[in-house]
Amino acid sequence: MHTQRMAVSVSVLALLTLAACGTESGSGSGSGDGSDTVQSDVPVTGVAWSVDSLTVGGKKTEAPEGSRLEIDPKGRAKAGFGCNHIGADARVEGDRITFGKPVSTQMACDETTEKAEKAALAAMDGEVTAKLSGEKLTLTTEGGDTIALSEEKPAGLVGTRWAVDTLLSGETATSVPADLPKERVPHLTFGEDGTVHGNSGCNSFHGKAAVEGSTIDFGPPAGTRKMCPEAEMEVERAVLAALDGPATYTIKGSTLTVTSKDGKGIGATAAPTKSEGTQEHG
Repeated sequence: MHTQRMAVSVSVLALLTLAACGTESGSGSGSGDGSDTVQSDVPVTGVAWSVDSLTVGGKKTEAPEGSRLEIDPKGRAKAGFGCNHIGADARVEGDRITFGKPVSTQMACDETTEKAEKAALAAMDGEVTAKLSGEKLTLTTEGGDTIALSEEKPAGLVGTRWAVDTLLSGETATSVPADLPKERVPHLTFGEDGTVHGNSGCNSFHGKAAVEGSTIDFGPPAGTRKMCPEAEMEVERAVLAALDGPATYTIKGSTLTVTSKDGKGIGATAAPTKSEGTQEHG
């Protein structure tokens, strides 16, 4: 029974990755190399999707928590599984999607996640059919298995506890180590009063964060000054570099991306906010 449940979970993640490589909208025709915006009969570009359920071999199974995807309007697909990040080019013709060779970051993951990622990478070589109905998307594989997805509504910037899971440097994305102590996983929360507070990977911090349009102007942070193991300090330095001065931000579903003027940035996922919300500084 345990083996069957694992197989279903792996199938969910594999199909999730296929979905992430999926349908694009826009004008013009694309080569799938990310240089052109591609045309699709199924317009799902710029939408964050959560996976509702998967039907494999005629059996419907609820998708695991956190199964999400994002579709790039220029033919670039991205998927994450809590450890590495997978990306691939995608060529769309009508409701059919053809995938290019997938690439992945090379973080060491737990055994279950690693097996799921390998299955996902192997699955990104072929075609799926996409069907959109309102805010629901259904993907069907060549073998007839299906996955049902729903559009995620954007989380609010203010008041949401954002757990940092990705470190950005120009075009390079690096996963935050999955084995960080729970209390040192970086996170931040923006307040109604133009402040931000959280933990940068080792130390807690708070500071000014003036939001205007799609820009956040971060003031110098104040906080504790503990020393931690080098892996945690490295994460902290990267997080603080992204929260330094003017930065742009986007929110797609439950995903926040913050990018500073020098290309340093973070990716974060919305998490439940504590009852005391933005009034704590830890």
